[in-house]
Amino acid sequence: MSQTSPTLSLPYIQPAQAQKHVTHNEALRILDAVTQLSVISTTLTTPPGQTAEGDRFIVADAATGVWAGQEHNVAVWVDNTWQFFTPNIGWRADIASSGEEVRFDGTDWQPAGGGGAGGDLQNVPLLGVNTTADATNKLAVSADATLLNNAGGGHQLKLNKAAATDTASLLFQTGFGGRAEMGTAGNDNFEIKVSPNGSNFKTAIRTEAATGAVQMPSGQSYFQDVFILNDSAWSVTIPWSNPSRILMWLSVNQEGRYFLFSITGTLTGVNNFGEMFANPPGTLTYQTGPLTGTTGPAGGINISIDVTGPTPKLFVENRMGTNRLFTLSTLGK
Repeated sequence: MSQTSPTLSLPYIQPAQAQKHVTHNEALRILDAVTQLSVISTTLTTPPGQTAEGDRFIVADAATGVWAGQEHNVAVWVDNTWQFFTPNIGWRADIASSGEEVRFDGTDWQPAGGGGAGGDLQNVPLLGVNTTADATNKLAVSADATLLNNAGGGHQLKLNKAAATDTASLLFQTGFGGRAEMGTAGNDNFEIKVSPNGSNFKTAIRTEAATGAVQMPSGQSYFQDVFILNDSAWSVTIPWSNPSRILMWLSVNQEGRYFLFSITGTLTGVNNFGEMFANPPGTLTYQTGPLTGTTGPAGGINISIDVTGPTPKLFVENRMGTNRLFTLSTLGK
């Protein structure tokens, strides 16, 4: 019969043994030392200056003094002396000061997976940071912000899909309902889509993968419907660049009233306009500066660029004799 247990080497009470309590107490002492193992430190090479009964340490490399030769062993201060216990593969210990967990791999103590700071996070099935991950969202983060920083140079965020017909995209949500999406969804064309309800999406911009051509399937770069009272003016901060290269379509909710003109060059005023056609002819005039409602000629429409303020403005003046709905649509830059 063996005299010790196979795992923790606890001494067995032998047949007809005298002073059985000694053997029994020794086994309890070992259990007390290594069960629910929590150590004060794993970095000391010599005993601390002051110790209390039951203090436990994992002896670090290059130990000296009474700890010499006990590297990686568990040192326990008991009965005014140090007892040492040799760990087996798989032993785990909590470091009381930091909450980290370490695991003995047969050679050294290593950070244990899920054991706090420095834990092994390779090939974990789920990871939730301040929240709970699930089978679909295997990485979940609940925070005010998430930082992905460079490590000395650039940084790429990569979204890889298996085939062109799959999806690789960034989805922006409100209340977990999609409101905007950008990426390659169902093909390799890059698209930006928006939705008011999370169900119906409209493509705002599409860049074709094969040619790089840009399309705007849902409308122009600028579109505005505005109702202007008779002898009143409407203005908007110019929504394009300066210098500009714009083709503008202007129409009115009156049969036969439509105009096409360009706005080009550094914005200064009337010289920026170039008319292509006007119907009826002569019913659209071009001005410089702000329009008040009765600035330009009566009987038609007056349009101007005002550069007197901090930012250029486009003015449209209705002098047609009745209240009208105007539509402005642009293509360009």
